[in-house]
Amino acid sequence: MRWLLPALLLVAAVRLHGLANAALPDYDSVRNWQIVQEVAHGNLRHLFHHGSPLFSLVYAPVAWLTTDYRVFQHLNALVAVAALAFMADFVAHEARLRGWQAGLLTILLGTCLFLTFSGRDFTMSSWSLLCFTGLLRAYYQRLRQSTAATLYWSAGWLMLGLCFNYKFMLTLPILAVLEWWRADGLLWRHGHWWRAAGLLAAPYVLFGVVGVLAGLPWYIWPAIYYKVAFPDAANAAGRAATIRPDGLYYLRYLWDFESGLVWLGLLGPVVALRQLRRGTVLPLELYLASWGWCLLAGMSLLVKAPRGLLWAYGIWYALAFLQLRRLPAAVTAAVVLGAVGLNLYRVQQQIYRYSPSSYPAVAAWLRAHQAGPVASTVGLGLAPFQQPSDSVRAVLSGQVLPTLRRRGYQYVLLDGYWRVTNVAAFDSLQHEPAVATWREPLLTSPLLFLEHSEFTGLGYEATLARQQAARRDSVQLRLIRL
Repeated sequence: MRWLLPALLLVAAVRLHGLANAALPDYDSVRNWQIVQEVAHGNLRHLFHHGSPLFSLVYAPVAWLTTDYRVFQHLNALVAVAALAFMADFVAHEARLRGWQAGLLTILLGTCLFLTFSGRDFTMSSWSLLCFTGLLRAYYQRLRQSTAATLYWSAGWLMLGLCFNYKFMLTLPILAVLEWWRADGLLWRHGHWWRAAGLLAAPYVLFGVVGVLAGLPWYIWPAIYYKVAFPDAANAAGRAATIRPDGLYYLRYLWDFESGLVWLGLLGPVVALRQLRRGTVLPLELYLASWGWCLLAGMSLLVKAPRGLLWAYGIWYALAFLQLRRLPAAVTAAVVLGAVGLNLYRVQQQIYRYSPSSYPAVAAWLRAHQAGPVASTVGLGLAPFQQPSDSVRAVLSGQVLPTLRRRGYQYVLLDGYWRVTNVAAFDSLQHEPAVATWREPLLTSPLLFLEHSEFTGLGYEATLARQQAARRDSVQLRLIRL
């Protein structure tokens, strides 16, 4: 604890630096902020947005006290720090790391570029990472101790994770493989399997009742899973499929953006595969590596975005540290501190430099000119700065603008978010005269573009080509009179 607390304070400082001057980075973050406020006032119409009802319920009490988006953003960032502390404590305890080693491990995990980036939004990622770490810890104990208590603890964390993120369904095949490997028959003895299944089903029954009382179909939550897996129509960017095999996307991301230590964590445990014997308990390194490899293999089949490996980054950094600790202590410390220094440089170059936002200036201009409601091209980044926030309407096509003009909308904000999402319906607006313009660095961020490649369906190269085109644009926010 003597080393862990200062390390966590440093990680928190890295995560929170400049956050007060940053906008919510994406459409989902803004919608989540709006939905939390709806839920806080008893409107449950969007409770199952993205299949994560517990996310809105957890933050609803905060909305009774404040609607300032920065409060929610900072709280979510601190949850991400707690998730990293949970992960570092698990690895340190099971690997019997010394105090200074646990501190270095925490800082290494906490300065991972993507985990830092995702820890500054207002999405389910932070809580998802916390629940995944809980599942990782609990299931490791289940493999070591063949008892009903460890099995139910694992099922409990899985249940909690499903309430925050539908992607926890993707852990089920991995857990099935690990159960098969352990081959102790625990799940099938004394009715444990149906009790565990009942525990997993309980939230769906409970929230199904809540949904019915709110006037929603009882099946709305599981129906979201079906719609994600089998979309009934292409989205606004034209992406219709969820399967897109590409074995290089994530490897190229790791090579271009993350620390070189990731490769040590990804490949280092391969040498220990000769220890494998079915029915035996996996050692810590192979247990962690199994999760990392399975996540990489599975996610490489689906549409891509760096968040697809959200749960794997911490595993690979931790595995890299466990490989390095075999070296003399001074060498281990020097290598890790050097890697942390390079991580902080990446954070500065890829996150901090894109953080300051011009949306407050746009909102101030609109208030000064008594502009009323405003249309925005795809993005809702302006909404947290407008009063009321629903006076900003995201549009997906220029064809609706004449109708909005007749309804009293005076301006459309040509928000560069349309480039990020590849909704190519606003090219003509670029040639319209603008009454005011602003730069918005975040809308040229490579990480933001890559995060939206799941929405666009574009590959790695095509996504970064669009980012380079957006970067050549002198301004990203153009206010145009309708």
